[in-house]
Amino acid sequence: MILKVLHNGNCSKSKAVLEYLDENGVAFEIIDLIEDPLSVLEIKTLLKKLDHNVHEIIRKTDRLFLENFAGKELSDDEWIEVLVKNPSLIQRPIIIKGSVAMLGRPIENVKFFIEK
Repeated sequence: MILKVLHNGNCSKSKAVLEYLDENGVAFEIIDLIEDPLSVLEIKTLLKKLDHNVHEIIRKTDRLFLENFAGKELSDDEWIEVLVKNPSLIQRPIIIKGSVAMLGRPIENVKFFIEK
């Protein structure tokens, strides 16, 4: 099964996961979150695969979040719309294996995930 990696090329942690997978001969497909943003449906599906709510995948320390969204009380659907329009706010990397997904940090989690 080929893994899918939701990736942002500007993220060092995301690059490290790709490097780890490549060095270990793990087949994967890259989905660039910035160049090919996720739709509302894709984010909802991803949340189910992660078994997370939308708040758990928002990068709350990101400058964009702090300047524009910190302290705002939005519904889950409104937060998903924020992520569709601002994909850099999605935690990354995210590894998807079939019907299951996980945040790719720390790297030890990725090692465990691909070996399962």
